[in-house]
Amino acid sequence: MAILENYHYYILLILLPLLVYFCRLADRRQKKPMEPTNWPLLGFLPEVFLNFHRAHDRITEVLNGCGGGTYTFRGPWFSDTDMLFTSDPTNIHHVFSRNFANYPKGPEFRKIFDILGVGIFSADFHLWEIHRKTTMALLTHADFNARLQKTVWEKAETGLFPLLDRFSLDEVDFDLQDVFHRFSFDNICKIVLDYDPCSLSFEMPHIPCEKAFSVVAEPLLYRHVIPQRIWKLLRWLNIGSERKLLECSKAFSEFIYPRIDAACNDGSVLGLFEDVYRETRMDSSTSLVDFLKDTALNLMFAGRDTTSTCLTWLFWLVAQNPTSERRILEELEAELCLQKKWRFFTAEDSHKLVYLHAALCESLRLFPPVALEHKAPVLPDILPSGHQLPPNAKLIISFYSVGRNERVWGKDCLEFKPERWICPSGKIKHEPSYKFPAFNAGPRTCVGKDMAFVQMKMVAAAILYNYHVRLVEGHPVSTRDSIILQAKDGLKVKLRKRNWND
Repeated sequence: MAILENYHYYILLILLPLLVYFCRLADRRQKKPMEPTNWPLLGFLPEVFLNFHRAHDRITEVLNGCGGGTYTFRGPWFSDTDMLFTSDPTNIHHVFSRNFANYPKGPEFRKIFDILGVGIFSADFHLWEIHRKTTMALLTHADFNARLQKTVWEKAETGLFPLLDRFSLDEVDFDLQDVFHRFSFDNICKIVLDYDPCSLSFEMPHIPCEKAFSVVAEPLLYRHVIPQRIWKLLRWLNIGSERKLLECSKAFSEFIYPRIDAACNDGSVLGLFEDVYRETRMDSSTSLVDFLKDTALNLMFAGRDTTSTCLTWLFWLVAQNPTSERRILEELEAELCLQKKWRFFTAEDSHKLVYLHAALCESLRLFPPVALEHKAPVLPDILPSGHQLPPNAKLIISFYSVGRNERVWGKDCLEFKPERWICPSGKIKHEPSYKFPAFNAGPRTCVGKDMAFVQMKMVAAAILYNYHVRLVEGHPVSTRDSIILQAKDGLKVKLRKRNWND
């Protein structure tokens, strides 16, 4: 009997590789050229490992090449990581607008993004509505635009221009993305916490909280594809990407908690959210100070990453398109009446800059700061594409892929063409949020969208008018594999100060 058992064992060893081979061969015969191989037991896991360094582009290839904009990812059979990816605008409109109530952020989202706590990004239902109403009241307040432009121009005058002047004078290359990160971080800290950490200065100090915003984005992407039991084990062991998240969480807490009391004075931004805490009757496990910390952190995430990421890609795109740069400069001269001499301008003035607005929209279309969104239906649902979703199914919307979909944006979708955003009348062309989801879509469209455009126009105009920006030859520029679509190795540039008197 023992010999017979061993015989069967050896037969199995011989047949198993053949089984794997024929399964793979059958899969290849049926699949399209860009389609990943669905391995027995492992699913698409080998595909993930081979392409994680270019995850967003690989997702786009699959969605455009073989899924008609929607495709099911098969995880290992034991992992519960199957998920449906989509970049189909009809699906996006259905999930984010028409059937909005069936797609809250939900418990799975809150597990993945637990670092955000109970802020607006993770909140659902009544808590989210109160968060949104309060934030809208803040952003539409009569004094807000004046406060925003004062904050931006003071930081430009005391931090941005002196630093860029030195880089220009020394003729050294530097990371423009890092400058934008620091500029945005200082601005949002001043607005939310009434505190300027002065990260943008000659010393370029290392501030753990500022750096944590960039670090945290990569481990959060890993949590989408790593089985939950695995990343929870890594967290318990305090190793790998989960250790980075814990270190980031500590950096956020150590920076924000000491400043909450000072930030909650009468009429302050954070002070407005004390009423949110009381109105929503938060459970006893969340104290007021914890709630305010989470609120501040969410607002800081929104204020730092959207503007800095968009500006980084804008300058990369404009540097490769001299015609667009020239048109922006001509518009600044004509609409702001600069007459070869720079001046600060108001939020109201920024609305005149149509071409610059269009260039920012193109940057956001090609490189949306938030590359993907995670959704899960409460009840069973059928998407307009015909795909069925059971309750709590994992649905991943690739905002990055939407902007690179020929069916949505045409054959020239990979080209930088600000003109596509300008109507014959000369005004900005409106595109529905499900086609242009850079600021999310539907009821959860970012309430800070107008604020972001004002700030980005001010910063972009100030730099482009005063300096000629050149890319450092040979420096690689590609997207980072993270939730936030930053440049992986930064954006190395050299500056030459413009002399408008020549």
